[in-house]
Amino acid sequence: MIDTPTAAAPGTSPGPRPGLRERQKARTRADIRSAALELFKTQGYEATTVAQIADAADVSHTTFFRYFQSKEQVIISDDLEAERVALMRNLKPGLSAFGVVRELITQMFQLAENDEWAANPDRYLVLHSEPALRATYQLESDRIISEATEYLAEYLNRAPDDTSLRVFVAAVSGVVFHLSEISVGATVPLEVYLEALDFMEQGFPLTSS
Repeated sequence: MIDTPTAAAPGTSPGPRPGLRERQKARTRADIRSAALELFKTQGYEATTVAQIADAADVSHTTFFRYFQSKEQVIISDDLEAERVALMRNLKPGLSAFGVVRELITQMFQLAENDEWAANPDRYLVLHSEPALRATYQLESDRIISEATEYLAEYLNRAPDDTSLRVFVAAVSGVVFHLSEISVGATVPLEVYLEALDFMEQGFPLTSS
């Protein structure tokens, strides 16, 4: 899944600079997100309406819906899907099951960490503390687990309905989501996820205290 973006050599550009139209669209999208997040923080997610968000972002109701399907999508979505897909396609071959997960988590973490919106702690807090978003969060978690199962099946040359594969994905995703859930209000360091994977790979070697 993941090849970390590399820095451009001195004097070079990492890629073509977006045109004026693209930059304006990106600013509008960011303004809507910023306005929504501030309203969610000050008056609550449930009490905030699309009209209020549009007004705070100084855009029309119609413009809001050009960028987001709902206020729910404002907080849930990020703009990293294309990068995530590219990272998955470029993952080096020959890794073990735990090696694949370790590489994916490492590179995905770095990708999100370098994105202002994806790494925004206030956004993260709203996502994990608002009861109204719990069902959507669960659906998103289920989607991630399903896609991870399909990806690992192809990478490891196993059938998607292989019981061992499904148990592996369920165990790993359960641990990852649990660590994320119990950290509301704080960012979980990458090392914590990697230590958890090491512990699982070693067979959960609990020792007497």
